[in-house]
Amino acid sequence: MAEALDTVRRLETPEGVQLDLPVAGPFARGAAFLIDLLVRASLYTVFGAPLALLGDLGMGLLMIAIFMIEWFYPVFFEVLWRGATPGKFALGLSVVRDDGTPVGWSDSIVRNLLRAADFLPFGWLAGLTSMSLDPDFKRLGDRVAGTIVIYVDRRSGAGMLPDSPPVPVPFALSPAEQRAFIEYAERSPTWTTDRAEELAEVLMPVVGGPPPRTVTTLQGMARWLRGER
Repeated sequence: MAEALDTVRRLETPEGVQLDLPVAGPFARGAAFLIDLLVRASLYTVFGAPLALLGDLGMGLLMIAIFMIEWFYPVFFEVLWRGATPGKFALGLSVVRDDGTPVGWSDSIVRNLLRAADFLPFGWLAGLTSMSLDPDFKRLGDRVAGTIVIYVDRRSGAGMLPDSPPVPVPFALSPAEQRAFIEYAERSPTWTTDRAEELAEVLMPVVGGPPPRTVTTLQGMARWLRGER
């Protein structure tokens, strides 16, 4: 039933590459939220037990710890763990910008600070209403921050690009060639170094430089084609 409420968002980068982003619906996102809730509750217990021994000072420190975990737990993971909190990771979800590029600090902070607005007037009613009226299932925080939550196949690395700096593509590529660059970069982390270099050698005269520079350059070009700068 969750899959019936999910959809695919198709967008085109400035370079003409079409990307299909499978958007996650409210059921999958709700399940991820419950997992994260359990993780946060576990953290409160871990911090609370020893701090309770410190009396009033410990209670003050516990309140600070709860505040930091409640508000910055999702931000920390979304920015530093490829858009996924532990709950999202377990469900195969990831937060990205509307253009498919990785979420940044400002985007994540805005979308998570507005969780308070999504809760109003009670029971996440505002957030659920927003998601039901948006084709990309955006809650209020997503609308303001310009983010969406998508499915990512982490078993094969599909949709995820290595952390190489974007490299401008100095020559024209057909849509099929652009797709080949992106698919190479997506799959390269699953190959051995020798296999990745072997396949990269085919494009060495175009890219320039011996492996492993060719591999990292191809990965960077794929990020450029994805719209990253």
